[in-house]
Amino acid sequence: MMNRLVITREDGRIISAFFEGNDMVQVSLNRSENTSILGNIYLGKVKNIVKNINAAFIEIADGKMCYYSLTENHFPIMVNHELSNPVDNKLREVKIKQGDELIVQVVKEEVKTKAPVVSSNINFTGKYVALTYGKTTTGVSSKITDDKERNRLKAIANRFVQPEYGFIIRTNAAYIPEERIIEEIHKLIHQYEEIRKFGIHKTRFSLIYKTPAKYICDIRDGYTENVEEIVTDDKELHDHIMDYLTKYQPEDVGKLRFYDDPMLSLTNLYGIRDKLSDAIRPMVWLKSGGSLVIQPTEALTVIDVNTGKAVAGKKKVQETFLKINLEAAKEIAKQIRLRNLSGIIIVDFIDLELTKDKELLMHEFNEYLKKDPIKTTLVDMTALGLVEITRKKVRKPLHEQVKEVTVNE
Repeated sequence: MMNRLVITREDGRIISAFFEGNDMVQVSLNRSENTSILGNIYLGKVKNIVKNINAAFIEIADGKMCYYSLTENHFPIMVNHELSNPVDNKLREVKIKQGDELIVQVVKEEVKTKAPVVSSNINFTGKYVALTYGKTTTGVSSKITDDKERNRLKAIANRFVQPEYGFIIRTNAAYIPEERIIEEIHKLIHQYEEIRKFGIHKTRFSLIYKTPAKYICDIRDGYTENVEEIVTDDKELHDHIMDYLTKYQPEDVGKLRFYDDPMLSLTNLYGIRDKLSDAIRPMVWLKSGGSLVIQPTEALTVIDVNTGKAVAGKKKVQETFLKINLEAAKEIAKQIRLRNLSGIIIVDFIDLELTKDKELLMHEFNEYLKKDPIKTTLVDMTALGLVEITRKKVRKPLHEQVKEVTVNE
């Protein structure tokens, strides 16, 4: 079974889909033009400070306001400030005021009525490592569970920690040779130093750094060690990917393949259109005859497990309930990743009477969720039998991506 990243263009959108064999397990959609501001770094201006919520609003373009937490940001890189470029490069707290200009990075895109969120805690992300300004420690991804490997990776990064920045070792770094990790750390440090040195001399509202296109980020952030092939049928995308891989991931250049068949597009070859349609439908049928109903709301996502036809004529009902729940647990873990659900997720499994059955369900469900490359936590089962999950938000859920791309075509 080959793991393959398929990147193609259709109807003014770029589709990036990760396949395990013929099974699409992760997908993202973007408009052909890269309009996202997530990860971009700007030279912004403090428009006003709201003391009762301990926040400021930073203008990054004419009239484009962003939320800035004063609680979470203590070390802004200021323009024309005596502490903006200290000689010893130590972090020093600076209290911002209205009219100040500073370098900020967009860490959350706007969601409906909520403004984008910006931060002074600037990150520079590579395939294996992220450099973190304002945090002077080394962290290791919790997905790396081998203590010996965690210690090895931490020791490598610790040699480069400075009084103003530290590092986060990403999951991709596990068992990667030291020289490749060090090479990337040097690139990230150079990137940071360039922005730190020259960014403060830019004019107000300047875009200092633009994050790569999202399909490039899918290559960078995905587990490319487990991807055997990156395939596209679009020449422009192929050239962009080749350029990126050559500069930043030369070890993966050999995985890139250009698909050239005028009779059959990649979209049709892998049935991407139908799989996308299925991935935004509220109902998912299980092989047993049961079903899932997935309903995203403003505050959380609710997933209901139904018996459907699975109990018809069955005498051992509790055994059947357990079987359906176990099947549902596996499918829910798959759907959470495929639909890119995040935040609070509540699952209403079929009620089980025996404690041992509940414990088995929770254990199996947790094992399925651990396979998700994005941090996903199985919190607990409530007194009402509802299972609570939290999943880190990396980008918009699939149903919002589809709606956004469709509306803007």
